[in-house]
Amino acid sequence: MYRIMVQGTTSSAGKSLMCTGLCRIFREDGFKVYPFKSQNMSSKFYITEEGKKMSVAQALQARAAGLAPSHHMNPILLIPNSDTGSLVVINGEETENMSGKDYMRLRPTFKEMIKEKYKEIEAQSDVVVIEGAGSPAEINLKKDDFVNMGMAELADAPVLLVTDIDRGGSFAALYGTVMLLEPHERARIKGLIINKFRGDKTLLEPGIRMIEDLLNIPVVGVIPYMLLDLIDEDSLVDRNRESKKEEKNLEKEELELRKLSSLIRANMDMDYIYKIIGVNND
Repeated sequence: MYRIMVQGTTSSAGKSLMCTGLCRIFREDGFKVYPFKSQNMSSKFYITEEGKKMSVAQALQARAAGLAPSHHMNPILLIPNSDTGSLVVINGEETENMSGKDYMRLRPTFKEMIKEKYKEIEAQSDVVVIEGAGSPAEINLKKDDFVNMGMAELADAPVLLVTDIDRGGSFAALYGTVMLLEPHERARIKGLIINKFRGDKTLLEPGIRMIEDLLNIPVVGVIPYMLLDLIDEDSLVDRNRESKKEEKNLEKEELELRKLSSLIRANMDMDYIYKIIGVNND
């Protein structure tokens, strides 16, 4: 069984779409793929055929992997309802509203649950594609973490770190994120991804060489900016659409997933990705 994790320098750096693209690529290459995100926070959610709530991002990743969306792919969903609290959804079921402090007190219990859940899905998959949340450099939240580096340790997964260069400051974000990690956490980061790049890549190459020298981690992908019509955390999935419209939307989604897969294959070193997860392609 193989596993890989994508973490980001910030929220909305491109973790979800990177994971979605990898799910599709691994599926195209003949692997049984399973997406996983231990905890997600979003005001939007997807409702499975069983009536369970889960993240819309993992629902999309499931379809990219050729699977029906399942709440097992996102065991904890936090639906914010104030500046300090959220409705906590555990294994697809609403539990209670919790303040941030109350939730943090329960994290050790949740971590054990996540560990067991991950073991279950690992046993039935060829490749697990794991998505982090926010940034691993949120040092105030590292105690009992099971979302970023804590999850990488639970899964013993190599990590790809993605940054959004369209926002600016991406080299600083990469450097700052890595340097705020503990040495054993840094060692898990096997590749850097620069996402949403516009322009002439040759102008970026001096920066790539410098960040690689500074961090001793290779840049394994520079992903061009591309508009894709795919659902994200800011989109509400409406399961009550007419069946013909639903079929048409799924056909459109499939075309967009193929575009995403081709974009990542063309601009990321997939041979290197297979190498770090332990697949021998010789």
